[in-house]
Amino acid sequence: MQTNTAEEFDEVIAVCRSLFLKKTKDYGTAWRILRLSSITDQIFIKAQRIRTLEEKKVSLVGEGIISEYIGIVNYCVIAMMQMELSETDPNEMPYGEVELQFDAKIEETKNLMFAKNHDYGEAWRDMRISSLTDLILMKVFRVKQIEDNEGQTLASEGVKANYQDMLNYSVFALIKLGVK
Repeated sequence: MQTNTAEEFDEVIAVCRSLFLKKTKDYGTAWRILRLSSITDQIFIKAQRIRTLEEKKVSLVGEGIISEYIGIVNYCVIAMMQMELSETDPNEMPYGEVELQFDAKIEETKNLMFAKNHDYGEAWRDMRISSLTDLILMKVFRVKQIEDNEGQTLASEGVKANYQDMLNYSVFALIKLGVK
């Protein structure tokens, strides 16, 4: 079977982007009030819920893991946008600016994914979705530790790279789950 990672990535992102922009129309940029650590915790909650659903195989609130992976993608984009904004920037951002920023963060993250896919040979295609979930949780714990250390690291990549990895792992899971 021939695979087209770029096309699959774009199809998944189109689903995530559509939901993100609809929620932006509904709620504006209310997420601007969140501190980066709160966004990290939101990603943690979603990843932990996915893991719980993978283990228990049943959801009592209706939504399954697909919506949680989409949420992780969108919260990672929010985190990357928030990292570039300051407390003095307005909380409400124009819709067009949000759309441009979303696309810019996705493009940068997609480019990172292609660089890593080149080096790793698309190993993610042979991984279990549960392993992608565990990798996201590991990245969340790394980010939380960096946040607890006030951003100081000795030998590791920064917070943004971890958000990009979590976003890409979520896209890989959504591809494997057949989201289009």
